[in-house]
Amino acid sequence: MRVLISGAGIAGPTLAWFLAKAGARITIVEKSHTLLRHGQHVDMRGSAIRVIKKMGLMDQVRRNHTTEKGAQFINPKGRPFALFPVRSTASFTAETEILRGDLAAILHEATKDHPNVNYLMSSNDDDTVKVKLSHGEVQEFDLLVAADGQWSKVRKQCFPPEYVNVVPLGMYAVYCTVPRLPSDNDWCNIYQALGSRFISLRPDPHGTIRAMFTRMPCNDAQKKAWQEASRSDRQTQEELLRREFADAGWQARRLLDAMDEAPDFYFHVIEQIKMSKWSNSRVVCVGDAAYAPSPLSGIGTSLAITGAYVLAGELSKLDNGEHPAKALEAYDSTLHPFVEEMQKIPSFVPAIAHPETAWKRYLLHSFVWALSKVVAIPWLGNRYGRESSDDNSSLPRYTSFDDEGSK
Repeated sequence: MRVLISGAGIAGPTLAWFLAKAGARITIVEKSHTLLRHGQHVDMRGSAIRVIKKMGLMDQVRRNHTTEKGAQFINPKGRPFALFPVRSTASFTAETEILRGDLAAILHEATKDHPNVNYLMSSNDDDTVKVKLSHGEVQEFDLLVAADGQWSKVRKQCFPPEYVNVVPLGMYAVYCTVPRLPSDNDWCNIYQALGSRFISLRPDPHGTIRAMFTRMPCNDAQKKAWQEASRSDRQTQEELLRREFADAGWQARRLLDAMDEAPDFYFHVIEQIKMSKWSNSRVVCVGDAAYAPSPLSGIGTSLAITGAYVLAGELSKLDNGEHPAKALEAYDSTLHPFVEEMQKIPSFVPAIAHPETAWKRYLLHSFVWALSKVVAIPWLGNRYGRESSDDNSSLPRYTSFDDEGSK
């Protein structure tokens, strides 16, 4: 089978690794000229850890851990008041915490013998997929995989609009990397400013700090300003951020001053992608292109890895020359119920983390402080802690992949 994968992030290389093992011929194409090493913290849970172990990459993931010790909330005076160490029940930090760019580099290294070129989509039919590459050559493939992210261009070109439901969550996020100061620490520092504003600082293993601003617009004027900025250039987005966070307090001024020099400024509209069907003839979506759960779920990377494994597994069961329709239907039916469950977000999220008024922030901080004391009690933490991150109950077994490593 000849497979073209668009996207060299997380889902694409994971899929390529397993498909290549099953005997398929893979081409990965990526619109960027070089591998993007930027990105914020991600983690892997449940069946995704089992997949990474099957690939023999777990040791590399551990070596690239972000060094984050856990999460701590910062009060209006700039002092930490509620700590959640990495192994505590309610910690925001997983033991498998890694930067997205570092994980992508590990997956790229594991699949680096496969070509990586730019291309423009031309056309496809039910017999083959025809792709015109950037240098003008036209190649044919048995399957085209859209692994090019939440705003997938392949999905837009190859799927009718009625297949895709974009669900806005009323929140915007801005990410950037700033220089580390001697006063910085190895915790995820969480600060909530009044007016539905949120700032976090997180360490990385590269000697810098990963900053994040999030905002839930409170009125129509703010909603309009953020919507317009999301479609504008970086300068416009930075100007909006300076206006909106100038009086936020804590380290807002430091971050706003450093923003100009950040190599990875990223303005993100927080949305979910929900598709009624993930395939259309010989084109299929995987990862965020198919089912972006949003950063609020904390499960996006795990879904991308698990989804790539299931798709590869179902394709591996096809006979030589067989149309992929059966495998694509099995991929959909196997994974769709799990994805729908993982995309469920409580109705009070993300508003609860963005208090608009002082009394709402006081109530939230009181609850967070009390929770930090409860989970610090060992027997309570053990009793009510999260399930093992190494659980593999939802991971299907495929005979083609039974002999992989488990490091």
